[in-house]
Amino acid sequence: MTPTVVISRRGADRVRAGHPWIYQSDILEAEVESGDLVRVREERRRGIGWGLWSSQSQIALRMMVVGSSGSLGSEKDEIDERALFESRLRQAIDYRATLAIDGTACRLVHGEADRLPALIVDKYGDASGEYLVVQTLCQGMDRRATLIVELLREIVRPRGVLARNDPKVRRLEGLDERVDLLAGEIPETVAVREGDVTFQADLRRGQKTGLFLDQRENHVVAASCAAGRALDAFTYNGGFALHLARRCSSVVALDSSEAAVALTRANAAANGLTNLEAREANVFDELRELEASGEHFDTIVLDPPAFAKNRAAVGRALAGYKEINLRALRLLASGGHLITCSCSYHVDESTFVAVVTDAALDARVTVTLVEKRTQARDHPVLVGVPETHYVKCLVLRKLG
Repeated sequence: MTPTVVISRRGADRVRAGHPWIYQSDILEAEVESGDLVRVREERRRGIGWGLWSSQSQIALRMMVVGSSGSLGSEKDEIDERALFESRLRQAIDYRATLAIDGTACRLVHGEADRLPALIVDKYGDASGEYLVVQTLCQGMDRRATLIVELLREIVRPRGVLARNDPKVRRLEGLDERVDLLAGEIPETVAVREGDVTFQADLRRGQKTGLFLDQRENHVVAASCAAGRALDAFTYNGGFALHLARRCSSVVALDSSEAAVALTRANAAANGLTNLEAREANVFDELRELEASGEHFDTIVLDPPAFAKNRAAVGRALAGYKEINLRALRLLASGGHLITCSCSYHVDESTFVAVVTDAALDARVTVTLVEKRTQARDHPVLVGVPETHYVKCLVLRKLG
C-alpha cells in the first residue's frame, strides 16, 4: 500500500502558496517509515502531492511533487522514483550549462530551488577531470544516496564522487556526520579556476564542499569597482582578495583562522600576486585598531560567516553587522567602495539594509547604493521560500 501522510489545512495552504516544507505540527496522520516518499493528502483526503518524510526533523515533509490526486494517478499508482530523480537532476544540470560560467567549479543542484530538497551537488574541475561533492541533508535524500550517485555518474561522468555529509544540520534528521568517498577518486586538492584566478580547493576538509561558490559572481563585481588600497575582512581563502589584487595597488586580507591565512598566502603565491598581505587577526579588533591608527582604504569588502545561526542569535548578529560596517565606513576613503555581505538567512535583505543605513548614520557619512546582489546564479532563489535567499550583498559608494 502506498505510504500516506495526512496534513492540516494550514499545511496544505502553505504548499499551495509555494513553500515545500510541512512541519510536524501540521501532521494529522502518518503510518510511514523514515525517508519514505509518501503520498500527501489534506484533511478532506484530497491529494496534495508527494513528499519525503522525516521522522525526527521539525520539517516532517519536503515536497517533491505538488498536484492533485488526479494528476498523480489512481490510489494504486506509484511514483517512478528513478525517473523522477533523473528528470530533476538533468533539468538542474542542463540549466547550469546555460549560464556560461567563467570557471571550473559550480553548484549543479541547489536543493529546494531545483525541486530536489535537501540535496546539494557541487562540481569541481581541473586539468585531470571533474569531481562531484554531494550532501544529502534529510532522511529521504540520504536513503536515496546510492540512486543519486548512480544517476550523477551517468549524466556527468565524473572522476570521483565525495559525500561531504558533515554539516551539523544532519543531526536534526537523526543522521550522522561523516565524509565518504562514494565513487572513483578524489585528489588531495583540486586547482579550480574562477575567472583569471586559481584557487586550491580541499574537497574533504574545506569550508562547505571545498569553496564558497555562492560568492563567485560577487567577486567579479567587487573587482570591477575596486581601486587603490583595499581591505578584505573575513577573507577565508582569499576569495575576494585575490580578485581585488589584480585591480588594486595593495590588498590587506584579514581572517582569525591561521589555516585560512596560510591558504590565502598560498593562493596569492600560486597566482603570482605580490601585492597581497594576509594577516591573522580578530577582525572586530583589527578594524578598531586600523581606525585608531588613522588608516584609510579605497576599497573594503566585508564577507563574514553567518552571525545568526538561528533566530535566537539575530539580535547579537545585527549588533555585529552594525559594528563592522560602522568601522568600515569610517576607514573608507571618500569616493571609495564598500562591498558588504551577510549570509545569515535569518537576517533578511531589508533588515540588513537597515543595519547598514544605521551604521552610515552613526559614522556620519553619506553613501549611495550602487547595487544590491545575492548569491550566484547557480544557487537560485526559490520565489516564496525566503530560506533559499541567504546571501545579501550591497555595493556602496562613500561620497565626499
